[in-house]
Amino acid sequence: MKRTTLRLFFSLFSMVLLLAACSPQSALGDGVQPTPTPATGTTSIETCPASIRQLPTCLTPKAMRQAYGIQSLYQKGYTGKGQTVIDIVSFGSPTIQQDMQVFDQTFNLPPVNLQVIAPLNVPEYDPNHDKAGWAGETTLDVQIIHALAPDAKIVLLVSPVAEIEGVTGLPEFRQLEQYAIDNKLGNIVSHSWGASELTFKDAQGQAELKAWDQLLEKGTTQQGMTYFSSSGDNGATDYADMQGKKIANVATTSFAASSPWVTSVGGTNLVNNNGVFKEQAWSGSGGGFSQFYSIPSYQQLLPPATQEQFKNRRGVPDVSAVADPFTGMAVYISGNWTQAGGTSASAPVWSAIMAIANQMAGRPLGFINPALYKIATSSDYQQAFRDITQGNNDNLTAKVKGYSATTGWDAVTGLGTPNAAYLIPALIKEIK
Repeated sequence: MKRTTLRLFFSLFSMVLLLAACSPQSALGDGVQPTPTPATGTTSIETCPASIRQLPTCLTPKAMRQAYGIQSLYQKGYTGKGQTVIDIVSFGSPTIQQDMQVFDQTFNLPPVNLQVIAPLNVPEYDPNHDKAGWAGETTLDVQIIHALAPDAKIVLLVSPVAEIEGVTGLPEFRQLEQYAIDNKLGNIVSHSWGASELTFKDAQGQAELKAWDQLLEKGTTQQGMTYFSSSGDNGATDYADMQGKKIANVATTSFAASSPWVTSVGGTNLVNNNGVFKEQAWSGSGGGFSQFYSIPSYQQLLPPATQEQFKNRRGVPDVSAVADPFTGMAVYISGNWTQAGGTSASAPVWSAIMAIANQMAGRPLGFINPALYKIATSSDYQQAFRDITQGNNDNLTAKVKGYSATTGWDAVTGLGTPNAAYLIPALIKEIK
């Protein structure tokens, strides 16, 4: 498993899992490895592959598109064509091409337009020996983006240095961010990683955050970039140590999700009941308030009663999508079908929606946060978003009291999940 704030979760293929999957807020913790199920060939795009069809909560790409208002756009030709999503990861996956071929054939998707670039000439650094975790993370990202925006190009920018906690891996990721801008690779960047704000308190950490702040601000305001970051998988807290081993017993958030220049994406539990989708907060959804960044102007649009809890701090997340691994999409990783999740899955959902939005607009929409909050505080809110009002992100293991999903913005699911068919036109109208 990826030993960072944002970890890849796999479901257990057993009767124990089936029972757990039927209860809300389930998640698989560290140290538990799945029993993989071999692939069994192609299946209908309406159903999950036969080897995992016994899991009642498995989602197909089509179900995901239906859940978030993408399917009607898809049928009109809005498929992300002409757009590029950049995914920044450590190590990448040695089986990504083979895995994508099976995934595409199974769900009747066009062959993925995937480019892998590893431009950094620095020594490899993998202290936690976690290449397998990063491989799963990489594949999850690519398959979700491709499932929802199948004609978008995906560029994997790969670092040979593991991102763990604190500044470890972040200077190299920052170089990749700059590389994407300098080489005009695309305007949408997806981050399925993060590091606890508790690990940035020293001078080195503060300097690194400042460098990122300058880069992200310039990217959004001057170069038309849109950045999405997973909000974390540890609920209202995160790691306390640089090795990513000990969960803190205090509330905190993670970077880069806490940056005001990033659209932070939290997580939900999503269940498809014969085409009727029900959603509630996922207990692992990272959320809370930054200790480094003050409340941005766009969050000051929220009602005064909501703003009271901010105490002039940046609130996380901004939006959300499915993240509970027990209600995740079917993915094919290293030769096996499984379900996977974490907010590592929800950020790619929004990245794919952004590819469709830019295609529909005929231009990069760039920094969307101000427009998201304007829409959410207008009469369009209930049509553009699914407001998540049930669940919380208490971390019971660390005994950290989290936040409850409630009407409007909350520190678990943000503004809620998208209805792309309504939200995208509203964004285009709002962003001139």
